[in-house]
Amino acid sequence: MRTGGMRTDGCGRRWLRRSVAGLAFALALPLGVATVGLTAPASAGFNPAGHDFWVDSSMGPIKTRIFRAIDGNTRRVVYALDGLRARNDLSGWEIDTEISRVLPQWNINVVMPIGGQSSFYSDWIAPSNTNGQKTPYAWETFLTENLRWAMRDRLGFNPYGNGVFGLSMGGSAALALAAYHPDQFRYAGSYSGYLNISAPGMREGLRLALLDAGGFNIDAMWGPPWDPKWLRNDPFMFAPLLRENGTRLWISTGNGVNGPRDVINAPIDVYHLGNAMALETIALANTRAFQARMEAMGPCNAVFDYTEVGVHSWHYWQDQVFKMLPDLSAHLG
Repeated sequence: MRTGGMRTDGCGRRWLRRSVAGLAFALALPLGVATVGLTAPASAGFNPAGHDFWVDSSMGPIKTRIFRAIDGNTRRVVYALDGLRARNDLSGWEIDTEISRVLPQWNINVVMPIGGQSSFYSDWIAPSNTNGQKTPYAWETFLTENLRWAMRDRLGFNPYGNGVFGLSMGGSAALALAAYHPDQFRYAGSYSGYLNISAPGMREGLRLALLDAGGFNIDAMWGPPWDPKWLRNDPFMFAPLLRENGTRLWISTGNGVNGPRDVINAPIDVYHLGNAMALETIALANTRAFQARMEAMGPCNAVFDYTEVGVHSWHYWQDQVFKMLPDLSAHLG
């Protein structure tokens, strides 16, 4: 099927040389690899309809923003994961998009974890020794244990068959959560995700990205590049699990070409636009490789959506959530 670009429902035949991802990443690094957006919707921002939900964890108390379904149900739950520069006060999804207002109207409870800059929402093996971090990240445990059961016990939320989606860093993390916790997540969406991190140049690029976004040492996350934990967290490598689980996937990316909404108002915007174009080109190469991996295994329960224009920016990610929403709604609850 075709929707504003090229879309395949299932795994259509595609191919890509994996080295393209590494080359693009290397070229993008001098531009500042962690930029994640240019402009925001005019009416987005803090949503007073949400409430802060605090849960204890090995990392200390963690805040999550909860937006309740308009019909009051507790069955239909989706987690929205942030990007590399996740803040400690609000999620970028609340600041820069309208999803916290729109999804509840579809009778979906929205869960936005707060924090986790550069974490890839994974369990780290140690605290970073380059920025004074005292406690290692344990985001996978938090999302699949601490938060999951706290929402069940205190809010009555269904802990099974949920959805999860994310952008960039959060995109690959969403797929990992679904792969390793299929009882909790039956639906996963990735927008502009890095889904082939074993490709040439990707690990080196991510190392620099984490240093740029918070001064984190990536060796504290998954160990040195030859550690098996890298493969465990690479969607290209764990793709067979998603197929075996029957996870419903929505995978999308732009093509790195800017459009009319990417307004350039000042020299700094030219800089940011260059970053956003380069990052999306990398995401496109990674996504194509991931699709090729999935299709090599035969039919899969996935939608791949490639837009005619699109850079690494919030308004494109909001577009994808709204395009995905009927499919997400059909698979929850």
